[in-house]
Amino acid sequence: MEAMTVTASTFDVIVVGARAAGAPAAMLLARKGARVLLLDRASFPSDTMSTHLIHPPGMELLQRWGLAERVVASGCPPVTGYRLDLGPFAIAGTPRGTTAAPCALAPRRFILDAILVDAAVEAGAELREEVLVDGLVVEGCVVRGIRGRTRAGATFEERARVVIGADGVHSSVARWVGAPITHEVPALEALYYAYWSGFPTDGEFQLYQRGARGFGVIPTNEGLTAVVVTWPVDEFDANRRDLLGNYLGAFESDPSLAERARAGRRETRLVGARMHNFYRRSHGPGWALIGDAGYHKDAVTAQGITDAFHDAELIARALDDAFSGRRAEAEALATYEHNRDTATRPMFDLTCQLASNDPPSAEEAALLAFIASREDATQDFLSVLAGTMPVDAFFNPRHLEKYDAVPESSPTVQ
Repeated sequence: MEAMTVTASTFDVIVVGARAAGAPAAMLLARKGARVLLLDRASFPSDTMSTHLIHPPGMELLQRWGLAERVVASGCPPVTGYRLDLGPFAIAGTPRGTTAAPCALAPRRFILDAILVDAAVEAGAELREEVLVDGLVVEGCVVRGIRGRTRAGATFEERARVVIGADGVHSSVARWVGAPITHEVPALEALYYAYWSGFPTDGEFQLYQRGARGFGVIPTNEGLTAVVVTWPVDEFDANRRDLLGNYLGAFESDPSLAERARAGRRETRLVGARMHNFYRRSHGPGWALIGDAGYHKDAVTAQGITDAFHDAELIARALDDAFSGRRAEAEALATYEHNRDTATRPMFDLTCQLASNDPPSAEEAALLAFIASREDATQDFLSVLAGTMPVDAFFNPRHLEKYDAVPESSPTVQ
């Protein structure tokens, strides 16, 4: 084994994890003049588990960063409609887009992540692929860098003013700094998906609820469709004994889905996991967490990539304030976490409600049926899922009153 290479504080920021949160954060910080080291155990292009969808606000960020055209050029089809099918009725239509991004896209992750990593390198970040980060360099109570090794076994140490953990839901950086869970809803469901050919979507992001089974249907690159099946988390262990059988058997709960499955072809193996719902403390002396490392929720609303992009913007702004002297580092990082939590909590709560598999109350069912019956209410509700209408704004009683015959005692998001 080669001797450890130790460097001085070469970098302003080390980002551990180079996917949907880490690569944009590295890119934005490098564009602001920071010296950035971007690390990942994978090489790129490579795939990872994902629900793929980039809602219009996320596409608008890609447009602002100059990257949207690269995603479109990959051949990823536009997602022009959203559908929430609850059995007795469906809420289906076209949500509002944004001025810069009229619709969503759902690229394969080996395509999207390579675009993001390339952009970070173009901005001046140093990328090291296929490296394992083994621990943090800590002096006193302050994180000062990382220790890692290459796949060939060479060990190294790098130092920086701030280490960002963008290393996913099971973040090693979070574990090493002892980041506590600040809010948690126990896992509600497990999710598994595969890519299918010959499984039409009509250009829609489709969600179906059929008893204890949920489905997501998302069009992606190469004419493929990501087909998601969910079941309650208390079935997780039992269903793993025949994972494929339970996945395929779920389609029989809906004739239209079963017909598409019989006519289509599953092209890949299943991937999936329990869906955790939590916020972690996401900053401390010399460190921060972004993306799934700091905050994660069930994938039913497919907000993960868009949230990761927003995190990248927030952390880049916070650290630029700290490095320029406009704010103390502790204040800047605390503001990052506060702004993230404030922006995401309403959708976190709504997502957990949708993932619970609990049958709607009479009031909730009446409201959803009413929404399905009105074009304006449908567009507003689907715009909530698309991130172009705030959750609180839609469920505000004054907003609901604008619909002429909204049911009395309409529920609100808890």
